[in-house]
Amino acid sequence: MTATPLPLQILVISLSRSLDRRAKVVQEFQKVSLPWSFLDAVDGSALQGPPKEYKALKVKCLQGYKLTPNEIGCYLSHKEAWIRCAEKNIPTLIFEDDFVLTPEFGHVIQTLLSNPMSWGFVRLQGLYEVSYQEISFIDDVHLVKNSGDAVGATAYLLKPEIARILINESSEIYEPVDHFLEHQKKHGLEFLAIRPYPVDITRAKSTIDDREERAPVQGLRKRLRSVARAFDRVFNKKPWFPR
Repeated sequence: MTATPLPLQILVISLSRSLDRRAKVVQEFQKVSLPWSFLDAVDGSALQGPPKEYKALKVKCLQGYKLTPNEIGCYLSHKEAWIRCAEKNIPTLIFEDDFVLTPEFGHVIQTLLSNPMSWGFVRLQGLYEVSYQEISFIDDVHLVKNSGDAVGATAYLLKPEIARILINESSEIYEPVDHFLEHQKKHGLEFLAIRPYPVDITRAKSTIDDREERAPVQGLRKRLRSVARAFDRVFNKKPWFPR
């Protein structure tokens, strides 16, 4: 028997100055009858300095590269969305403002809300194509577990209890938010996905425009990073990269 559908909060993370993107968001939501609101994104380029969650030297040692101001702003924006999910205590659908809804989107959301016991966090879009294993098939909706890191944070649905764990595990920020979401060894959460994804991306130029393509960390830098991570596992009760 299908349960009573859960209530839903929809937040669209968007820079207040991104007027073209916001107009496209309004256009997309004309496809469905769901209430939603903008969440003004943290503008990383306007930050006076790194937030307390960001330890620059440790990030450089344990990551091999530093995060850009806009990557930090993006992470803080998603963290604010998790906080609002926890405060309102209802499932929250979080978008970045470069999404496109497929015709199946509305049906997928209603199916998930009507079957709340089957999920805690569901990825609705991914940047990389990865293999997956089907977990359940509910009302023509395929709920799966991705076998690799799809990355991207364009669209996902989560429950308040999951949001609280993500908030707690974000006391320190040291990787892009979409990588953190895939970092199961850190937060201990196992996320599911809908395939095919009911959300696509516009492929518009990213507003995180201060991040160039990163070369792989290798050679001496990689060895030093491995040593730093090993020390962190020994001396940190909550290591960034647990085994």
